[in-house]
Amino acid sequence: MTYLLNSPDNFADEAVRGLVASHPELLVEVPGGVARSTQTPEGQPALVIGGGSGHYPAFAGWVGPGMGHGAPCGNIFSSPSASEVYSVVRNAENGGGVILGFGNYAGDVLHFGLAAEKLRHEGIDVRIVTVSDDIASNSPENHRDRRGVAGDLPVFKIAGAAIEAGADLDEAERVAWKANDATRSFGLAFEGCTLPGADEPLFHVEKGRMGEGLGIHGEPGVRDSPLGSASEVADLLFDAVTAEEPVRGENGYEGRVAVILNGLGTVKYEELFVVYARIAERLEEKGFTAVRPEVGEFVTSLDMAGLSLTFVFLDEELETLWTAPVETPAYRRGAMPAANRIPRADIWNAGEAEIPQSSEDSRECARAITAVLETFQRVCAESEAELGRLDAVAGDGDHGQGMAFGSRGAAQAAAKAVERNAGARTTLLLAGQAWADAAGGTSGALWGAALTSAGGVFTDTDGATDEVIVDAVCAGIDAVLRLGGAQPGDKTMVDAAVPFRAALREAFDMDAGAAITTAAPAAREAADKTADIAARLGRARVLGEKSVGTPDPGALSFALLMAALGEHLTR
Repeated sequence: MTYLLNSPDNFADEAVRGLVASHPELLVEVPGGVARSTQTPEGQPALVIGGGSGHYPAFAGWVGPGMGHGAPCGNIFSSPSASEVYSVVRNAENGGGVILGFGNYAGDVLHFGLAAEKLRHEGIDVRIVTVSDDIASNSPENHRDRRGVAGDLPVFKIAGAAIEAGADLDEAERVAWKANDATRSFGLAFEGCTLPGADEPLFHVEKGRMGEGLGIHGEPGVRDSPLGSASEVADLLFDAVTAEEPVRGENGYEGRVAVILNGLGTVKYEELFVVYARIAERLEEKGFTAVRPEVGEFVTSLDMAGLSLTFVFLDEELETLWTAPVETPAYRRGAMPAANRIPRADIWNAGEAEIPQSSEDSRECARAITAVLETFQRVCAESEAELGRLDAVAGDGDHGQGMAFGSRGAAQAAAKAVERNAGARTTLLLAGQAWADAAGGTSGALWGAALTSAGGVFTDTDGATDEVIVDAVCAGIDAVLRLGGAQPGDKTMVDAAVPFRAALREAFDMDAGAAITTAAPAAREAADKTADIAARLGRARVLGEKSVGTPDPGALSFALLMAALGEHLTR
């Protein structure tokens, strides 16, 4: 568990602040994360890498010459928000375009993708590389649809080395994808990790057993098996990863591999060395040559008890880049060539948003919207533990925390907007951005988009009719469907939202509160029924049948908030 903290809410931010303070020669804190303390050379592509906190050294620990130019830092196990990604890019990019690198998780795909769209509209060339090395999460033919685990390290190291050597954006993107496609990982868990401030791990593994195919966000393995000796564990990892070895002699591959044995938090160095001794034997038996093998903690999961093995099947190009010098707070190798590194002149900051003029009717509506969001905040706080428990069955256990953070951020942003005389539209737009920023992750992106789309139905010059309220709720649901790409039956929020929307349209006559109250049971019934199906999207998909018997936490939280909305409006 995490013993030393001031507040669970501020843990991730304070950790970043301490990291920067301990490495001022390499890092500077910027809104949303960290960037290099020196200016990116003009015209050089920027490699911006990121994800949730709780994985140190990933990702902020890899910012520096030869690797990343910046890292947006989300909450624990939650994607950084789109605005955080955007901010870090603005502080890292200097005319050469940017590669956004992150593990292939739904929340990261949504938030980094939204940031990329905004940056492209501003004329910045953005490329996206999603690391997908985890063999437990999909089939070999669907390699790029796997999730990312410890393969983040070699992919970003190789891409950063290519940029340091003078690669332009096209070349750096090609090399990054080449490294990703050559990388395979497999992991095991012996016990779950504990979120800061929590009393219990996200999941337990029965004594004497291990979970095969864990995820780095605290997800349990896809199956359990008896825990063997260190050598038996090493053999299991080795056989799993080498099962997808390319044909030797083709495309420049001759059996040379980068090897990374990664501890996830509680399994420490001496234990890892015992395992690696057997890995080294197997490498020799099978005719592999290990190139600069790494044993240690590289992509952790707080205090999870577990480890993972990563191979990168190297050709001459990848090997040269893998062995090139690098200097970051957590990963250093060789001596960086002398370069004229210019100290950073300033830090880009978005500043406070302007508030458009509004009418008194719209400002009154904004105050009512703020009251609704405060109700959402209360419900999410009361439900945080239960939603987290449900999410831990087949996910990473952070849904309750994400909903609590997001709803609180939205309520606070709305209250601040009202103090500045914002109308209904502006209040909801600012609340939507704040929800996404505060929550991160998939739920943060979806609820942020829902509030933003609902805000588009309101204006800053008019009050709200019951019809406008219903249209706004439906617009928010439409945004979730459009952005998330889920369909009924995928075991997501959509399973509750779609029947709720249909029931709302059918029930609405003249009273929005009454119609929402009437439709809310349809959402709850549909959410409860998700217990009968297996997840088909997101992190829970990897665990397959483990999700059966437990309702989807996203569907349940939607149902809870719609019930609270109806009750609030009827009052």
